[in-house]
Amino acid sequence: MAKYSVSIFVLAALFASNAFAHEQGSLLVRAGLANVDPDASSSALVLDGVAVGSSEADVDDNTQLGLTFAYMLTDRIAVEVLASTPFKHDISAETGDLGLGEVDAGETKHLPPTVSLLYYINDSASRFQPYVGAGINYTLFFEEDVDSQLEGVLGNGSLELDPSWGLSAQVGMDYMLNDKAFINASIWWIDIDTDADFRFPANRLTTDVEIDPFVYQLTFGWRF
Repeated sequence: MAKYSVSIFVLAALFASNAFAHEQGSLLVRAGLANVDPDASSSALVLDGVAVGSSEADVDDNTQLGLTFAYMLTDRIAVEVLASTPFKHDISAETGDLGLGEVDAGETKHLPPTVSLLYYINDSASRFQPYVGAGINYTLFFEEDVDSQLEGVLGNGSLELDPSWGLSAQVGMDYMLNDKAFINASIWWIDIDTDADFRFPANRLTTDVEIDPFVYQLTFGWRF
């Protein structure tokens, strides 16, 4: 009888070691690399109230430390918060009919906190946990500066970018390495729109920019 009891205990231990549950009440913490890759477009540049033909603004990409915190409301549904260290982006402008070609216009930092609701597709005990999600983003711009190349044409200036509210959508997956640790890969699309206002001693330059980035994140996670 003792022999069978030991066998049952061993089988129970093996079964427990293979339980990779994302279960109700779990807290999932992820940290790793996050790349914000804008799919930017803009209205024409407006110089002192007059639209400049064939002109537009663009925003480059940047990689920083990405963090997410997700709490499992049920075995399949979680609420998640996206955070990061500040992203820094260079802003360029195609000057069109002004005849200056493409110029470096400015730079900014931003933080894009995003709250999402996630739905996990597989059974909670699966090692592979794909999910889809949707949420709301708030983007705050700060430390905006005008580039010296543009200031060389229009004089010393200042730049202001309005904060943005928008929707987000994402797909991702967790792969459990054991019952606590996992790796994660995820992609967001975030609706980010802002009004850019460049002010110079004798001129004002404005444009509406749709940044709408894809955010790619590869992280290591831990389940508490």
